[in-house]
Amino acid sequence: MSFHDAAVPAFLQILGALDGILEKAEAHCKAKNIQPEVLLSARLYPDMFPLTPQIQTVCDFAAKTCARLTGGEVPTTADTEKSFEELRQRIARTIDYVKAYKPAQFDGAESRDVTFPVGPSNQMTLKGQQYLTGFALPNFYFHAAIAHGILRHNGVEIGKRDFLGVR
Repeated sequence: MSFHDAAVPAFLQILGALDGILEKAEAHCKAKNIQPEVLLSARLYPDMFPLTPQIQTVCDFAAKTCARLTGGEVPTTADTEKSFEELRQRIARTIDYVKAYKPAQFDGAESRDVTFPVGPSNQMTLKGQQYLTGFALPNFYFHAAIAHGILRHNGVEIGKRDFLGVR
């Protein structure tokens, strides 16, 4: 399996699923007369990110992983989203960005040195294979699952099929 095939379809599947989940969350707010900010700022535990940064982080892992594995310039995106619509727009931009990567761009990714930040002041370097399978994909799925969990915990009627993007 190529690195493109291991990363890009997985990112696109979950990003698309999160878009659908956010659509359901917004509808839930309207149906139950809940201010959207309540869900956007909800978190599973006080020391965890709220929903909005969870979605932003998922988008960042998808885009930055593709850039790092292909040796490209790592994009930066300001975290300015304040609504479901703005988060869905960020997801859409990330999907477009990830879709633009071609399989040949990932050639040699498994042995490429990938340097990335870990925390506010440290960096780590791993080979592409270790980076993708041991760091990038687990973090991508973690933040996506937490976003799903926040919404489910707050009463949004979503399940595993929604997480997987099966509509």
